[in-house]
Amino acid sequence: MPDVFGRRRMAGKVVLITGAARGIGAGVARRLAGQGATLALVGLEGDELRAVAAECGPDATAWEADVTDWAALRTAVDGIVTRYGRIDVVMANAGIAAAGFIRSIDPAAFERVIEVDLLGVWRTVRVCLPALIASRGYCLVVSSMAAVAHIPGNAPYNAAKAGVEAFANTLRAEVKHLGVDVGVAHPTWIATDMVNSADEHPVFGPLRKAMPAAVGRTYSLAYAVDHFERGIVRRARTIHIPSSLLLVKLLRALLPPIIERGSRSIVPAADTASLADVTERGAAQKPPR
Repeated sequence: MPDVFGRRRMAGKVVLITGAARGIGAGVARRLAGQGATLALVGLEGDELRAVAAECGPDATAWEADVTDWAALRTAVDGIVTRYGRIDVVMANAGIAAAGFIRSIDPAAFERVIEVDLLGVWRTVRVCLPALIASRGYCLVVSSMAAVAHIPGNAPYNAAKAGVEAFANTLRAEVKHLGVDVGVAHPTWIATDMVNSADEHPVFGPLRKAMPAAVGRTYSLAYAVDHFERGIVRRARTIHIPSSLLLVKLLRALLPPIIERGSRSIVPAADTASLADVTERGAAQKPPR
């Protein structure tokens, strides 16, 4: 019999996770492997990806592919289906971020975030859909609190994650009759390399630290993985991390003016500092992973 979270239902399931070399993707992979799932990990950083796969058991595999590359994704997914015969769960998790104000951010960095975080999700889902339809599986698309609360200095990530949420909601209505369930996850600030790198940014780290504790708190990776695990085994429609983020979502129409008013005292100085930082270090700063 399954335990209170239904974890034994993951035994024998083939789970594909993109962006699984580190952070949330790696953490969820390890957790689901511990519940008997077979992991197929897709992403860049081949050495790290293979190391995570090694921790996930002898049947786990690593597949190097950029989610912005149609051919590489098709090759990886075809290989996974050939290897295991099926895909039961897809977690479209790969993502990057780039801090900067719209008037000074490097255009290439802005567009790369959209390319990975939004178009990468679309490409991943499109390539995996035939296998998910065949298995009547579950697709989890990773959005963010940024889809709901659009803070300054985060425009490409905000836009991409809002698009991801809209994409998942549309997909859910389109594939329900085919037996495929679709979930969308909204994590807030989680202690990953991406968030840690943002905190180290000379301009946007202090900007984030100035946020009210209620919206700026960073949660542990283990806490996030707990929520993801429960959501995946339940084939959840939504995963909010923390759960109270659901209330924030319900009040989202009120957030833009609240954020605007709250930003008045800190954005002018940060905008000036950002221009100075671009002058000193250049606009093309490597986005955090």
